[in-house]
Amino acid sequence: MNPTKENNKTIISLQNVGLRYGTNAEVLKDINLEIASGEFYFLTGASGAGKTSLLNLIHLANRPSRGKIKIFGKDIDYIKQKDMANIRRKIGIVFQDYRLLDHLSVLDNIALPLRIIGKTEKYIHTHVPELIEWVGLKKFINEKPPFLSGGQQQRVAIARAVINNPNILIADEPTGNVDEEMAKKLLFLFLELNKMGTTIIIATHSKNLIKQFKFPVLHLENGYLTKE
Repeated sequence: MNPTKENNKTIISLQNVGLRYGTNAEVLKDINLEIASGEFYFLTGASGAGKTSLLNLIHLANRPSRGKIKIFGKDIDYIKQKDMANIRRKIGIVFQDYRLLDHLSVLDNIALPLRIIGKTEKYIHTHVPELIEWVGLKKFINEKPPFLSGGQQQRVAIARAVINNPNILIADEPTGNVDEEMAKKLLFLFLELNKMGTTIIIATHSKNLIKQFKFPVLHLENGYLTKE
């Protein structure tokens, strides 16, 4: 499924959202955010500022302690459990800890989202190797994650997240374990997805990438979110 741009259509909405874990103080406070289909944002903030927590709310891994969240125009408080999986399939995620399956090859890890939605093996063996070559892992196509470096695992995780052209792509420090040249190449991959209509949020500490690509910045500090 290829996402298409729908100008000015809000695809992510957070209204007065707060998040706390247990009885601890709120990690996120009074978050108000609206992101339209096809937009691209960087998310910044010091370590521990709540970037991962905010991304987890957007891809529905966590529920807020208060406030309202709408994804694709649907209030998550009223989404039926059976519909939640369909919504999550429209969201590509690059986790900081990769979450690859150690018993699967590079090709099979990346192909997993395609198999879940029923793509044919012919389709998979045509398109997945092209993306593997793009992220510089052609020599490792049949290797398994435990035998890859951290940077190589990161690239597998990114390829898996983008392989089915998600409507929303969320990436938590996706260039943290790769060199500057590969970081730029990966950002160009995200840029191509964005041109096709994918809404993208990338958490990063890299001032160089932010300066070079000049997309708007969301900044978290002391639990509060501002746009820069």
